[in-house]
Amino acid sequence: MSHDRITWIRLSSCYLPLATPISDAKVLTGRQKPMTEIAMLFAEVETKDGHRGLGFSYSKRAGGPGQFAHAKEVAPALLGEDPSDIARLWTKLCWAGASVGRSGMGVQAIGAFDVALYDLKARRAGLSLAKLLGAQRESVRCYNTSGGFLHTPIDQLKVNAAASIERGIGGIKLKVGQPDGKIDIQRVEAVRQHLGDHVPIMVDANQQWDRPTAQRMCRIFEQFNLVWIEEPLDAYDHEGHAALAATFDTPIATGEMLTSAAEHGDLIRHRAADYLMPDAPRVGGITPFLKIAAQAEHAGLMLGPHFAMELHVHLGAIYPTEPWVEHFDWLEPLFNERLEIAGGRMLVPTRPGLGLSLSEQARSWTRETAEVGERA
Repeated sequence: MSHDRITWIRLSSCYLPLATPISDAKVLTGRQKPMTEIAMLFAEVETKDGHRGLGFSYSKRAGGPGQFAHAKEVAPALLGEDPSDIARLWTKLCWAGASVGRSGMGVQAIGAFDVALYDLKARRAGLSLAKLLGAQRESVRCYNTSGGFLHTPIDQLKVNAAASIERGIGGIKLKVGQPDGKIDIQRVEAVRQHLGDHVPIMVDANQQWDRPTAQRMCRIFEQFNLVWIEEPLDAYDHEGHAALAATFDTPIATGEMLTSAAEHGDLIRHRAADYLMPDAPRVGGITPFLKIAAQAEHAGLMLGPHFAMELHVHLGAIYPTEPWVEHFDWLEPLFNERLEIAGGRMLVPTRPGLGLSLSEQARSWTRETAEVGERA
């Protein structure tokens, strides 16, 4: 029986500025404004015996203050608890804030604690998170998104794509969903011709199309031998996505906007994806992510976790079939360590836990902190 107990927690609300405002299809249609920053929620957990863990969650455009406030409100529920009881503690935190629901902002705040407890457990064991959970591989395929946004001109798109492949990244994702679909076709065709037939290319419509438009665009895109077509429809249109997945050879990818294991379960039951794209911080941490992955494996789905490569490189490494992990370098300034890329693959860190520590830059971007308990 473990006698170690959680004695101290520090929460930090950190805002990561983006060098260039980011636009996708939702911006062009006026649904959203360009993204200029990412709100990060960090949780640092320490125990009586001196073990520590670091976890994080995030939000884009809005929600950062809400996540921080909810995390601060439920954090005291962890004090005095055994840090190894991660699943039980997830449930305890969830019920501590149950009146705001078991998805969305409430569980995203819990996710930072959940990741921190897994990081602590792996560090204490002297294992990387992937090894603790049971790794299938020591590297994962990775693809780049950050060079393919809609605001990028075609010539620059080709330069960015070629530079990513030269750097050792394995695939390229391009944003689509222009008001004029012909522009989407021109952009995809230009990059395919520039890179050649052998380079994996994905496209992402960010929920932009209605069902007839999605049918037409998916049919046209068949000729480009894409790895997948991502979010052609609204994230909750499981029937529509299922129809596309059943109709076309090109795989359909979706799931990144869902915010619980239950929502992913509904998507899986509808057979609405060939590639499932869960986001561990967005669904509430590693505990629900593992439940989603188990359902996806049973359904025979492929996996492409969304964003947060610093975490998903570990979670991708434990999935039975070869996943694709999204390479975004946006979060790199927050940490002292860097992921290694080679031969189209991302190497799983061998350092204990996540293998991450917060940088001085992250501390300087922190707008608010809160502590509960006392340090050992």
